[in-house]
Amino acid sequence: MKAETKGLWLGLVGIIFFSITLPATRLVVADFGTFPAAFYRATLGGLGALAYLLYLRPAWPNRKDALALLVTTVFIVFGFPLGISVAMTYLPSSRGGVVLGITPLLTALFGALRFGERPSVGFWITAAIGSLLVILYSLWQSHGGLEFADWALIIAAVSASYGYAEAAKLSQKMGGPVVISWVLVMGLVINFPLALYFAFQTPNFLQLAPTISIGTWIALLFLGLVSAFIANFFWYNGLALGGIARVGQVQLLQPFMTFLAASLFLPEPITLVNILFATAVVAVVMIGRKMPIRTVASKSATV
Repeated sequence: MKAETKGLWLGLVGIIFFSITLPATRLVVADFGTFPAAFYRATLGGLGALAYLLYLRPAWPNRKDALALLVTTVFIVFGFPLGISVAMTYLPSSRGGVVLGITPLLTALFGALRFGERPSVGFWITAAIGSLLVILYSLWQSHGGLEFADWALIIAAVSASYGYAEAAKLSQKMGGPVVISWVLVMGLVINFPLALYFAFQTPNFLQLAPTISIGTWIALLFLGLVSAFIANFFWYNGLALGGIARVGQVQLLQPFMTFLAASLFLPEPITLVNILFATAVVAVVMIGRKMPIRTVASKSATV
């Protein structure tokens, strides 16, 4: 199997996991609250990552890599989860999934600007068309104007995209699992104290826990251990193997996978319009895969 093909498959598995993130977040913020949900999620992921690093005992990152990891931490561990927690307090997850559909274009943009990937004009056209489709859908849902929660999702999309680009480059050197683990562990410095702070507020965690459903607990565990941690194993390695711009295109499928997840776990039905938009975006992704992408330097990756 070619490295690019393997990267696309790994990226797809990651996107399937990520597509459940918004419905799960809606469940968690409803019971735990907007900000506690974000910090509980990040703390669970950080503790899982810490256990993995203690088991693996990788080499410590050098100063340059540590700085890149810190930048990635700011965007992925704080910008993205806080943005979606705010948004999912007010919006249905299906709408949130569409707004995040702009992420592939931003990921390709950051990859091209930062790391020497040079997509062809045809690639940019297909990426722009796919992103335009999901943006138009979002505007239609909000009756022509983006709301505060939509802006929170845009911040989340920008944060995720830049973080993906930085982490993908580091993954070529350190391996995706190690990169996301260092990122989550760095975030623990802030996330763990804030998680404790929210846990001991009134009503505190112990008072609240018996009132929370099993489904919400499962959703929280999924967000912390799978969405924030394990799913990134697949995603970062996919980006490193297949290229930031190319594999980033797979993310155009995420809004429509989110529709499916929302219909399964929440009372958010799939509509004919959703299906039509999904079909159009899949077609754009298929065309985008055939467009040439030039890289300045050869790559290698660890899986």
